[in-house]
Amino acid sequence: MPDNIAIVGYSGHSYVVAEAAIESHMDLKYYSEKAKVTHNPFQLEYIGFEEDPNFPWDLDFQFVLGIGDNLIRNKVASLLVSRRKKILNVIAQHSSCSASMQLGEGNFIARQVAVNSFVEIGNYCILNTGCVIEHECKIGDTVHIAPGAVLAGNVEVGDFSFIGANSVVKQGVRIGANVIIGAGSVIIDDVLDGQKVVGNPGRKI
Repeated sequence: MPDNIAIVGYSGHSYVVAEAAIESHMDLKYYSEKAKVTHNPFQLEYIGFEEDPNFPWDLDFQFVLGIGDNLIRNKVASLLVSRRKKILNVIAQHSSCSASMQLGEGNFIARQVAVNSFVEIGNYCILNTGCVIEHECKIGDTVHIAPGAVLAGNVEVGDFSFIGANSVVKQGVRIGANVIIGAGSVIIDDVLDGQKVVGNPGRKI
């Protein structure tokens, strides 16, 4: 397994990522934050803040992303890429992922997630606890699929979109970029770029 790994972000969502990484026998040793944290449940070593000029870029770290916010996560990932740093995927042990899944880099797949046949997932995505991604779905970059959401077969989700907890997307629906789907929504029609949709059936707000 990769060693000398640091997690970017160390609160809230990052605890879930860190725990999954450790349970998967990744050698997670360090964290990056704006300042040292007072609550350090995994006893990680502080290496500084990645935006500070004195950050130790010369050391041979690999990184995982512990940031829930799509825009901030993408900003951090872009910085790491500019520094030629490897961003690793974290796949929880108790997830179920098809061998035919195509996966980019810097993604997090949480416990009880199901990813079925021939799904394509871009970079820097979060597939959160218990979501279901059915056959042949295509998920862009920096997407967050929240806990319990279900994408039926052949759904497409554009970059930077957020699919709320326990929402359901009908088979074959196309969801654009920068879309927000509210928790518990049922999406039966295509959603255009930048739209916010809530309810059952989903309606634009």
